[in-house]
Amino acid sequence: MKPVAFDYERPRDLAQALSLIGGAGTKIMAGGQSLGPMLNLRLARPELVVDIRGIEALSAAELQGDRLVLGALVTHAAIEDGAVPDATNGMMRHVAGEIAYRAVRNRGTVGGSVVHADPAADWINALAALGARVRIASAGGSRVEPISGFIRGAFTTGLMPGEILTAVEIPRLSDAAGWGYRKICRKVGEFSEATGVAVVDPARKLSRVVMGAVGGRPLFMIETARVLAEKGPVAAAEAVAAEAARLAPALDPVSLQTHIVAVQRAIAQVHAA
Repeated sequence: MKPVAFDYERPRDLAQALSLIGGAGTKIMAGGQSLGPMLNLRLARPELVVDIRGIEALSAAELQGDRLVLGALVTHAAIEDGAVPDATNGMMRHVAGEIAYRAVRNRGTVGGSVVHADPAADWINALAALGARVRIASAGGSRVEPISGFIRGAFTTGLMPGEILTAVEIPRLSDAAGWGYRKICRKVGEFSEATGVAVVDPARKLSRVVMGAVGGRPLFMIETARVLAEKGPVAAAEAVAAEAARLAPALDPVSLQTHIVAVQRAIAQVHAA
């Protein structure tokens, strides 16, 4: 199957891109690793595709104070290869290296993944645990929103018509910080069936645990994170089951146990060193 007929524009800069979008029949293309298959399967039937890959400013990456700012077009491969700065003690590189296959990582982008908001995708879960924010531009100005609120549900975000996600801000972890990221898949490269993320940074008094790939937005395990900070990984691992059942009551027993294991493995990884 091939896509329906559509018009195509490749703007030179952000201002031109913003002037082209806004209509209900418009789709923005970044890396194209999600939109491309959707077009071919006719799950997406746009009247206009606006390809933003030519906007160099959206590929920038730099440390700004206590934050790493990644342009929306920074690829998974650039993060994996260390071609952009790292403020997460290796966590971002690790997560990037586990996304699908190298061919996908070469073209897929961090901004495109966040906006697509697949519940099983890596970035929305990892960035939620890191406390990341997204920068959003429109013809009327710009705004910043925590990714925890930006992701509204499965394939649903707070991006409004006429807006483009331009960058992701990631708080810098201290040298004392530790992290764990574990996902369970049937084979390498497939979407996750269960994802667990844990980030602990004593210098910032930060402890965050996320359960992902639950069919909706990432779930923050607040009680487990508190136990992890106060009592350590063994007690936190024991707290996972009860909180997971409470946060995701719709999961069947097998899926629930799979998610529990993913989170427990992430917690164990934080203190593995």
